[in-house]
Amino acid sequence: MKSGSVVAYIDRQRIVYAVVLEVKNSRLRLLTEGNREVNLAAGRVLHAGQNGLDVSVGRAGLVESLKAKQRQRQALAEEVRVRELWEVLNSEPGWIDLETMTGLCFNGPHSDDHQAAVLHALFENRNYFKFGQDRFFPYTEAQVEQIAAQARENSRRQKLVEDGGDWLNAVLNAPNPTVPADKLDLVRILDNLYLDGKESTDYALGNAILSRAGLKDPDIIFRALVKLGIYDENENIDLRRFKIASKFPETVSKRAQALMASGVSLDGDPRKDLTHLPILTIDGQATLDFDDALSIEKIRDSYRLGIHIADVGQAIPKGDLIDQEARRRGSSIYMPDDRIPMLPAPLAEGLCSLKAGEIRPAITIMALLSSNADVLDYEVFPSRIRVSSQWTYYDANVAAEDNPELQMLHQVAKQFREKRLDSGAVLISVPEIHVWMDRDGEIRVSRVNRESPGRMLVSELMIMANWLMARFLKDHGEPAVFRSQPKPRERLFKKMEGTLYQNWMQRKHLSRFILSSQPDHHSGLGLTEYVTATSPIRKYFDLVTQRQIRAILGLDTPYSGEAIDQVIQDLEQPMSRVTRTQFRRHRYWMLKYLESRIGQPEEAIVLYRKKNSYLILLTDYMLECDLPASERTRLNPEDLIQVRIQRVHARKDVLSVYLG
Repeated sequence: MKSGSVVAYIDRQRIVYAVVLEVKNSRLRLLTEGNREVNLAAGRVLHAGQNGLDVSVGRAGLVESLKAKQRQRQALAEEVRVRELWEVLNSEPGWIDLETMTGLCFNGPHSDDHQAAVLHALFENRNYFKFGQDRFFPYTEAQVEQIAAQARENSRRQKLVEDGGDWLNAVLNAPNPTVPADKLDLVRILDNLYLDGKESTDYALGNAILSRAGLKDPDIIFRALVKLGIYDENENIDLRRFKIASKFPETVSKRAQALMASGVSLDGDPRKDLTHLPILTIDGQATLDFDDALSIEKIRDSYRLGIHIADVGQAIPKGDLIDQEARRRGSSIYMPDDRIPMLPAPLAEGLCSLKAGEIRPAITIMALLSSNADVLDYEVFPSRIRVSSQWTYYDANVAAEDNPELQMLHQVAKQFREKRLDSGAVLISVPEIHVWMDRDGEIRVSRVNRESPGRMLVSELMIMANWLMARFLKDHGEPAVFRSQPKPRERLFKKMEGTLYQNWMQRKHLSRFILSSQPDHHSGLGLTEYVTATSPIRKYFDLVTQRQIRAILGLDTPYSGEAIDQVIQDLEQPMSRVTRTQFRRHRYWMLKYLESRIGQPEEAIVLYRKKNSYLILLTDYMLECDLPASERTRLNPEDLIQVRIQRVHARKDVLSVYLG
């Protein structure tokens, strides 16, 4: 190449023609047909002609000559029948050089313009030949079809982007938009983009649709889907994101109905008949799935405490369709505005539930306790029970001072807790915030006293039951879903002496609990071994552990240690999603409630200083948020302050406050 040579190169997916003004080492200074000077590496040149232009004609003359060549070569390129050429050459085994290809395309002598025209034609239509620097390789028939299919798909996607962007804008501006049948795929793409963000399989396509609509904020998608009736204004996005089904598959529902209809046969079952005992339940006001009950008798200077757990394993065989669905779900999910059960209602609220007046199979832990709640003896056995009274927490709290049974249960619970504390248990006591919707759809918020007699005694006695069942399993050498916990990284207070600040901060110093098929010490509870098996209607881990107890009692076949480990592994993701969904939904409705309290004063505790802010705790709601730091105000951990709510956006999880 030299000054005056006409060259072609590729820039931004098009062929550009230029004339060489100067050659310096391996770089070319060019003037393009668009009247631009560019500096180009010689290696990027696609074609260089033998006949050049006279650079002395000046810049305007060169540009005009280049444009004329471009028009001439374009006209010649249109004469090249690329598909017909491929039909002749597709059986050729190797590369075909430019000279040969040009001879096949044009009769008679050919010039630089003919060669450039062939390059141009095959570059514009790359469906049939692999494009080299100055050579071409014919694709196979299968490759050509694949390329054509991809081209059709690209065209479809481009139309989807154009139509989708325009339609999205129309939806946002229409008062009552609907979804026509031809827009269902578009709705699916937008839905996936909103739910999964960059992880969406349609991320690039969805973003292109947003760009076409001139939109940047993905939250616009939420607004559009609400207008279309796809989402509710308060849509639980985590249920969609994690594909958590509220309803059961039809096959599972039918199986539940069949089990309910057949009932649970207790004929020939080696169960102790405890239907004569006064057995009670204490649960929330809306509870229908009763899976634990209590009884207590005073025997001279000791107590006989009965903790009776619904024998779900008697109704649901291992590996049954219902069992498989429960394993997939992992747990019931409780939220302010919804409840998603692990088991279908006919079982959870019917056949398995310890409903008053109904005879039910149970696994009973019967403990003989001293007057100061030492466990003198205990046994675990299958039983037949009938609950005689069902208390709400409220009713139990009211009657706690007068009802002899509640008095004894509360006394035993307090003494057992004291023993756990003496053994190093970390008892974190913080208020529980209850959020719910009343009949008119209004958000209500209340503080739950977890130390009230009803809640405290149920909590402690279930801990005792789980500990005794863990001992029972350990003594029989049976694997189960054991829970353990190393010591906390730091202790901030002893026993129950901690302030609200210390209790809240202590949670941040706890070690993570460990699930294993083998028992180990649970430092947080101050117990030598521990399982959870008191909620088999609501938690799959509890059902699995209950089955291990049933196996010891001769009622079931046991899981192996490997099978228990597999259950723990299989439920890791479902349980993580359950925890996240419950936490985020509670937080959403708390923030939704606070949207009505903009500018209102709220009490808070300073937790600690961050780089440019303080982390504080709004004590009426037990919500953490940032408070911007100010040079004029110096705050210390545990300071009580008053703040005002500045901005809240529940959907975006935004909560900002200011001092004042």
